[in-house]
Amino acid sequence: MITFIQEALLDLKKRQIDISNIKLILPSKRAGVFLKHQLANLLDQPIFSPDILSIEEFVEELSELKAISNTELLFEFYETYLQVHTEKNPDSFDAFSKWAQILLQDFNEIDRYLIPQEQIFDYLSAIKELNHWSVDTNQTDFVKNYLVFWKKLKIYYTQLTENLVKKKKGFQGLIYREAVASIQNYINSNPNKHYVFLGFNALNKAEETIIQKLLQNNNADIYWDIDAVFYDNKNHDASLFIRQHKKNWNFFESNPLNWIADNYKTPKDISVIGVPKNVGQAKCIGNILNKLHAENNTLNNTAVVLGEETLLLPVLNSIPESIKALNITMGLPLKSIPLATLFEQLFYIHKKDTGAYYFKDVIKLLSHQFISPLLQSGSTNDVQKVIQTIESNNLIYLSLPRLIELAPQHKTLLELLFGNWNNHATKALNHGQALILKIKTHLEENKSQNLLALEHLFKFNSLFNELTLLDSNFKHLKDINSLFSVYKELLSSETLDFKGEPLEGLQIMGMLESRVLDFETVIISSVNEGVLPSGKSNNSFIPFDVKLENKLPTYKEKDAVYTYHFYRLLQRAKRIFIIYNTEIDALKGGEKSRFITQLELEGIHKIKHSIAVPDISMEAHHQETVIAKNEDVLNQIKTYAAKGFSPSALTSYIRNPIDFYFQKVLKIKEHDDVEETVAANTLGTIIHNTLEDFYKPFEGQQLTWEQINEMKPKIDATVTHHFKSLYKEGDITKGKNLIVFEIAKRYISNFLNLEIADLKDGNTIEIIAIELNNTAEISIPELDFPIRITGKVDRVDKRNGITRIIDYKSGKVDSSKVQVIDWSDLTMDYDKYSKSFQVLTYAYLMHANKPFTEPVEAGIISFKNLSAGFINFAKKDSVYDRNKNVVITNDILQAYEMELKKLILEICDPKIDFIEKKIS
Repeated sequence: MITFIQEALLDLKKRQIDISNIKLILPSKRAGVFLKHQLANLLDQPIFSPDILSIEEFVEELSELKAISNTELLFEFYETYLQVHTEKNPDSFDAFSKWAQILLQDFNEIDRYLIPQEQIFDYLSAIKELNHWSVDTNQTDFVKNYLVFWKKLKIYYTQLTENLVKKKKGFQGLIYREAVASIQNYINSNPNKHYVFLGFNALNKAEETIIQKLLQNNNADIYWDIDAVFYDNKNHDASLFIRQHKKNWNFFESNPLNWIADNYKTPKDISVIGVPKNVGQAKCIGNILNKLHAENNTLNNTAVVLGEETLLLPVLNSIPESIKALNITMGLPLKSIPLATLFEQLFYIHKKDTGAYYFKDVIKLLSHQFISPLLQSGSTNDVQKVIQTIESNNLIYLSLPRLIELAPQHKTLLELLFGNWNNHATKALNHGQALILKIKTHLEENKSQNLLALEHLFKFNSLFNELTLLDSNFKHLKDINSLFSVYKELLSSETLDFKGEPLEGLQIMGMLESRVLDFETVIISSVNEGVLPSGKSNNSFIPFDVKLENKLPTYKEKDAVYTYHFYRLLQRAKRIFIIYNTEIDALKGGEKSRFITQLELEGIHKIKHSIAVPDISMEAHHQETVIAKNEDVLNQIKTYAAKGFSPSALTSYIRNPIDFYFQKVLKIKEHDDVEETVAANTLGTIIHNTLEDFYKPFEGQQLTWEQINEMKPKIDATVTHHFKSLYKEGDITKGKNLIVFEIAKRYISNFLNLEIADLKDGNTIEIIAIELNNTAEISIPELDFPIRITGKVDRVDKRNGITRIIDYKSGKVDSSKVQVIDWSDLTMDYDKYSKSFQVLTYAYLMHANKPFTEPVEAGIISFKNLSAGFINFAKKDSVYDRNKNVVITNDILQAYEMELKKLILEICDPKIDFIEKKIS
């Protein structure tokens, strides 16, 4: 394959042009590296290297202005804004930056296309006046201010350019305009210099003027790279600009267009692959590279062109280990590295004007990979200690003093992280730089293993130095929000550059970096509508019709730019892989690019279509967990049985044997996370504990309604006490927690009212026991070790001579949950019969300790269903049986005991594994 650069150099050699004495001007710096390499291969003898410049470098040389960064330009513009703005209350820097960046883009376009400033700004102002014209001469203040803004655009522009030129600085458009003004003097000063322009396509008016001036003075040559297929098709956007140049430039009236190639029609192997998601595309690229490397043992002349820069990291992680020679032209965006998340979190917590920090933000910061190692004390890491204290005390918000109290040995670090920035940008920058130095000191202790992290840190140190310099020079960063805006702007433009083999092996680049370069094998990713091309986006103050009037580029021209780049990559390539994302996306739609459809409709090449899907084995589906009962497991079961099976343990086995295994055999407790809002089990415990406090003193006594009435004023204090003992330092003074707190008080108040009403109706209640612990041994002949059952019943009382075994439930329970028809169901269906099982266990234990001689009932009081009162356990013969037995008889207890023994035998049977149940 002969590349475009080789063709151009061969033509220069054929024309016997002295290459040492020319300036070669290219669309990008990247192409210059390849040009030097190919120039060396072409020469027969040593020569002095010609000047090789990008168009931006050449234009900067012409203008004698130094290009400044977008961020510095924003500050310079704000200086101009304050200088021009004579009215009261100018916008803050933060508010100004929101609209100023768009306006600067418009200034840039106006200058690059050499639009007369007076003309366009007066035109824009007149349009806005017409839009708000009214017979009523009294305009609102809002409309007046709006029109003043448009009238001032010309003043803003004029003053800004004047200020910048005085400082010998400029934004891109201004540099182009100044270059055009200086071109004739430049030609006169360099009469013998020859200029060669290679591989250009879309030129702005300033570039056109400069190149035409040099061509007309016989000081230059220009080599276009366009294929006949595109050039001859007047509707093909790939040749839109070059056709316009051929038509409009006087130079081409007497000179040929160098040159129109004929490479696109040559046979090509084109594969179009649809892949879901970005990670899928990265994996697909990795697979393609693996196959190519296996076929050729080299990836020279192979390029991966990424439509989206966010794909860079996934693609790098997907490159096969066998590929050693690699060059990455595009830099890794600084915002993609882990250190960026650290400062993002820092800014996030300090933007809020508060001295207390949300516990999740605190944990996230302390657990960050760059912060956690700094909290090491000997062999232990204090992060876990802090997290455990936060969780055990239910700390929702933490102040700096409280954090220092938790880890006093790390006071300096905690002050850097959580010391109040007081909404002051300079203080924030000082804290940021001090934190970077602290991390650097730690990383340098093991420098050889932290080289990459130190490189990341160096880039962030440079970024903070730049912010500090801007802050000291301009003094416009008044608060954290404005600093954060500038920080994000800088972060988005900064990259971490890679070192690689610039001319060997695989090349990874963005679409713009591919300009002028040719490869035999090309892999292009993200060929989707909204990416390639980017589609209709208009981030500008200049209306569409005004852009058309002044021949400024619109989305039509921007799409044509990417059409050219896309097709130019295909021109000389022999093997092409085009990958697009099939995933439906709210913004990009998951629609393949029109470029793919265009390739199909052209009918020049046969396109192979495929959809890549991950290879998912059927074995990957979730399989139930099965735990065999070995000797160790059986010993643990025996130990637990000797202590006593509780009703909750037995019902947990019914619900899911694996839960019983983890909790009772392995003794794995559930992690106690911080309760931001009071959990249901916490609410239930608080209600139980409060009622225990109220009723415990009356054990063995007959209750009166007056005694219960005296409990009511104590509700608030008692509930508060139990909330604080359980919920620790969690806040119950606002939000959902306050609602739950009030619900707890209401439940208890309603229950006491129910008891008072019951007593007033002439019923009698005697408290027999509150929170009564019972234990009993059960004889199971099949087992040769002791089995005990244990349980704590919330309340036992005697109402009108009938003993009641009562279990409190804070949730809603109805009578269907405590009725049994078929005894075998008792140990099969957790959701339906767990409440019945529980109350029968309490009755069984009480009977085992002291056989019943009087009628006994067992049941539930549901605080969400208090109107139902005491909900009795009942045995029914069928669903339709209206006669239900609510008295706990010997027959009922014997039937229950049979089911209980079956359940315990199953738990203890070495032949029956613990098998996970699928819980819906």
